[in-house]
Amino acid sequence: MLGFVFGFNARLGRLHFFLATIALAIVMTAICFLVAAYAFSQASPGTLRAEDLMHNWGAIAAIVLFAVATFLLQSMRIRDIGWDPVCVVPAWIALMIVDRLVAAKFPAWAVGQEHQATMVGGLVNFVLLLILMFWPSADHEGSSSASDHNPGGRSEKAKSSIVTARLARVSQGHRESWT
Repeated sequence: MLGFVFGFNARLGRLHFFLATIALAIVMTAICFLVAAYAFSQASPGTLRAEDLMHNWGAIAAIVLFAVATFLLQSMRIRDIGWDPVCVVPAWIALMIVDRLVAAKFPAWAVGQEHQATMVGGLVNFVLLLILMFWPSADHEGSSSASDHNPGGRSEKAKSSIVTARLARVSQGHRESWT
């Protein structure tokens, strides 16, 4: 149940993902302006440094909120594509950590002195962004076997009868044959 509430088991189509990403960017921009305005009201602008913003609880809460919302949106879209976000998201994070370590160990491979990533990491992020934006949605039944795939699609009545039959078997305690 909580998986659907927090979005880990939900699906999000291409258009909804795009619109939700834009809405999240607008909301987070407004939150960043509020955090910056609060920081400027607490100190004189001449003495305020970028590091001072990170000691503000509002900035820390905004970072956590933005990270959770971004992961939820990406997880919903990855699930809609038909991939498992439990595998894809940690692999993506691990690749970015390795990319940052390589850029720190070999500064000549980094994109620039201000950046802590290599061109490979940038390309991987760009490709994954394109996948999230443009990859078509998968079959919503989640079946990948060739016998279940019907290019013409099933009618809603046929889909509901299959679901009803499965629920009836489960509720009666019958097991499906694995052979």
